[in-house]
Parts: sequence; C-alpha cells; structure tokens
Amino acid sequence: MSDAIRAETVYIGDEKIQAYQAVPLGAGPFPGVVVIHHLPGFDESTKEMVRRFAVNGYLAICPNLFWREAPGAAPDDASAFVRGQGGIPDEQIIADVRTAAAALHAVHSADGTPIHNGSAHNGKVGVIGHCSGGRQALLVSTALPLDAAVDCYGAFALEPPPAASGLKMTSIKDRLGDLNCPVLGLFGDDDSNPAPAEVDRLAGILAEHGKQFERHSYEGAGHGFFAPDRPGYRPQAAVDGWKRIFAFFDRHLGGKRLEV
Repeated sequence: MSDAIRAETVYIGDEKIQAYQAVPLGAGPFPGVVVIHHLPGFDESTKEMVRRFAVNGYLAICPNLFWREAPGAAPDDASAFVRGQGGIPDEQIIADVRTAAAALHAVHSADGTPIHNGSAHNGKVGVIGHCSGGRQALLVSTALPLDAAVDCYGAFALEPPPAASGLKMTSIKDRLGDLNCPVLGLFGDDDSNPAPAEVDRLAGILAEHGKQFERHSYEGAGHGFFAPDRPGYRPQAAVDGWKRIFAFFDRHLGGKRLEV
C-alpha cells in the first residue's frame, strides 16, 4: 500500500462546515473514518490523527464542531468560548457528523476518476473520539447508521459533568439501547473521567442491551494517554491502543491493513 496522501481543509454540506480531510492516493476503494475532536478543539493533534488514518488506508475527516460558534478562531480560543456557552448541543453534533460521513461517501480518487460506485469509498464508515469526543462517538452511534465506533476514555457519557465545569452535557445512557454498531473502548485505570467504576457501568449497560463492546484498560494510564503533547502521555499504552484501533476498524470496516 502506498502511504501517499492528500490532506487539506475542506468545506462540507449545504452549510459549508469547516473540516479537515485526508485521503490515500493509492488504489481504492477505502473505508471511511470520522474523527471527532476533543474539547480543546479542532487542533493540530487531531489533524495528525486524521492524517494517520489516511496513511493507513482510510478516508478520514474531522468536522470542526466549533465552527459556528467561533469562526476563524484559534483552537484554544474557540474551545474557551464554547466551554463558556456550555458546550455544543447533542443534536448539532449528530447533524455535523452525519454531514461528515456523507462527505466521505462523495470522495473521488486523486485524478477524479470514480473507483467504486462513483467514489473512492467502500461504503463503510466508522467513528472515533477521545475525551469528550469519546462520548460523542457513542452518541452519534445511537443515531446514525455507522459500522464501528471507538471510544477513547470518553468522559460524561453516563453522568453529567460537575456544575462548576459550566458544561451542559447530559447523560446518554438512555440512548445506548439504540447503539447501531460494535464499539471498542480504550481506557486508563488511573483516569477519573471516566473512572474504572463508570466504565464497568457502561459495559454492564451495553451488555444488558446485547451490544458488542470490546473493552481494554491500561494500568498506569490516566486521561489523555494517547496525546504525545500532554503530561498524561503513556507511550506503551498509546502504541498498543493504536494497534487495537486499526485491527478493530480493519475487521469491521474492511480495511486493507493486516491485523496487528
């Protein structure tokens, strides 16, 4: 497989939502992944994840969930503004991820030649998110016809954030019976949001609903262990986590990588 990619800012849907997209330049068709950014925003570390998926044979896109509230703002400024507003409403997040998934279906090969049913896409779409994005990955998977979801230490899925945070997120536990796809969950044993006990509860709720949930927790890892630019980075956990993510998506989305 060639690791050549095309990565760029694009504007998608009728509203022209700002998004960052990366696509492989090799022969398709390719599966798709929507990356949901964390609360710090549409930042460089998230864009690097998008490129990483493309290098590994996925069409990948990250919609800027803060683009309406803070157009043109730097990620930190946009995040601060959105936090001050209490966050982004769940139905708006679902709508923007729906638009991003539709954009993947419309991607053509590098020279504009249709590869598969008029696009470079194989018809399957997964979603992944870290921190608040992990919660959103679960959320959108209850509302959209997705094929796989990865929740990396998603906070506040079952319990709302503390009042002092100013965030207005609500529990999505009553939605989990509508989950449409298999889920991989990656968590740190030293995390407090979500704490291991909350992850146990999440696993129990999903089991009650008969949902497919693969869970792995890392000893000595806390929140943000995937982020190399943060103090909580844990290289061994991150390396293993990425192997599990690609194996899971390859299996459920039809990726061309060999399972690790």
